[in-house]
Amino acid sequence: MDRKGEIITEEKAYAKMARICSQKECAPFDIAGKLQRMGVPEPLTDKIISRLKKEKYIDEKRFIRSYIYDKLHFNQWGKRKIILSLKYKQLPQELIEEGLAELSENSFSHSLQPLLEKKWKSVTGTSNYEKRGKLIRYALGKGFSMEEILHCMKQMKIEDSFDETE
Repeated sequence: MDRKGEIITEEKAYAKMARICSQKECAPFDIAGKLQRMGVPEPLTDKIISRLKKEKYIDEKRFIRSYIYDKLHFNQWGKRKIILSLKYKQLPQELIEEGLAELSENSFSHSLQPLLEKKWKSVTGTSNYEKRGKLIRYALGKGFSMEEILHCMKQMKIEDSFDETE
């Protein structure tokens, strides 16, 4: 049932999801959630999703590619956070790896340094050691690996600037 109490037909649900998918990239998981909230039964949901895939409204590879690009460039997420988010959307591991393989490791590292430099200016603490710890936690939360963070901090010369006696 729809919010107004009317019964949703398969064609209405399909048309609504096709319109949504033509406006932006969607994962099958997202569409299934929308259909479930509309009150569409699960067997019908599967049928609508496979029809959307068949007619190329939903393409998992295309979704993964655009999702990785958007999260990397606009949200400045690291590789780990992107992978976890894609797994949450129940996308196949092979397609996730394939999408990440298209990007070089430098793509992730290049987005980290400006992020850390900007954050370093606003981090507060009683010592540089404390500020450095906060910066590391921030970058870990963004999905970057400890190795990438320390390498980047070394290039920024932050690792040399901590003094435990401050």
